[in-house]
Amino acid sequence: MPEFQPDKLTVKFMPPTTPCLPVDGRKYTLTHSDETGALYLAIGTEYDCSALNVKLRDEVMANWDASLGQYLLTVNVYVDGVENEYAQAKARYTIFRKNLNLAITAIINGDKEFYCFFPWLVDCPIYVQFQSSFHEFNQRIFYGTPRYYWLD
Repeated sequence: MPEFQPDKLTVKFMPPTTPCLPVDGRKYTLTHSDETGALYLAIGTEYDCSALNVKLRDEVMANWDASLGQYLLTVNVYVDGVENEYAQAKARYTIFRKNLNLAITAIINGDKEFYCFFPWLVDCPIYVQFQSSFHEFNQRIFYGTPRYYWLD
């Protein structure tokens, strides 16, 4: 897995979202450039659909929500891609699993100021939902807490 390089991360806030608000429904859209290794994080109340490549569908999307009285960060990835073929889904699942720590690190560190306003969120759970029509890849996996991905 490549190491996170903060200088390769570009962050944009989509109004009305700010570095401190909102918490409920705060959404992240993380995309990247295969050529440069640059990462692009959009933070808003909606996903940044303009940043999505509908042919590749290799973005990572996440959102903060309350569930049973506790906040959690849910990360979503689309395993099947456009072709919806088993071999492709298996390869994409493997790639996502290999690179998710980098993606989550980018999301957490790209929104670091947010945690200054809500420090208790650094100990909330992160769940990754691998979305697939193939049962073995359609999984929800616990990925720790934001504290695990925090860089000083």
